[in-house]
Amino acid sequence: MKIRKLKLFTHRLDVQRKFYFETLGLDVVGDHSNRFTVRIGWTELTFEHSKQEHYYHYCFLLPENKLHEALQWMENRVAVLPIENGIKTQHFESWDADSFYFYDESGNLAECIVRHQMNNQSTESFRVSDLLCVNEIGMPTSNIEQTNKTLENQFGVQPWKGDTKRFGTSGNQEGLFLLPNYNEKVHWFPTQLKVNPEPFEVYFEAQGFSFGMRYENELIFNI
Repeated sequence: MKIRKLKLFTHRLDVQRKFYFETLGLDVVGDHSNRFTVRIGWTELTFEHSKQEHYYHYCFLLPENKLHEALQWMENRVAVLPIENGIKTQHFESWDADSFYFYDESGNLAECIVRHQMNNQSTESFRVSDLLCVNEIGMPTSNIEQTNKTLENQFGVQPWKGDTKRFGTSGNQEGLFLLPNYNEKVHWFPTQLKVNPEPFEVYFEAQGFSFGMRYENELIFNI
């Protein structure tokens, strides 16, 4: 699965715009009074103004061999979150992946991840274009099993790793919906940011087809 477009909502649009335009220096696709869009590899990421506060967890994919270069690059621009005993990277054995985390200017939890089973190494020095895509978007639910079934039946997106009780996933290593049960997993690792089912819109490719989806109040809509 590839996430081609993702729209999130923020009550702090101006500082979020500055963060993505200036702090990270991403390519600007569109800039309007109530929204902006940046390009992250094969994904266009949009933030749109909202009067309500929304807090997301999303993740960028890195070349498999660039975790520590990316960490150093990011630490020159934003505070990377310590996980335990001052260590700032986390290894996920069952996912064969490593990652680090930081907050954006809206208070969302952002992550950068390398997946060691992906053949996407780079021989160049790390630069912002090595953010390859939006690789994950949090999609909290009170019923992982039903959400997985809906994603599979409507879009052909199949369950990946995890379980149907506390934390599941749907998609593949190119793109994932993260499906925590917010009644069981109440915070996004490694923070105290509360897991809530926030609204978002996404356009993605799966099984050779393109789809549009809106997630709102734990309901999935075709768009």
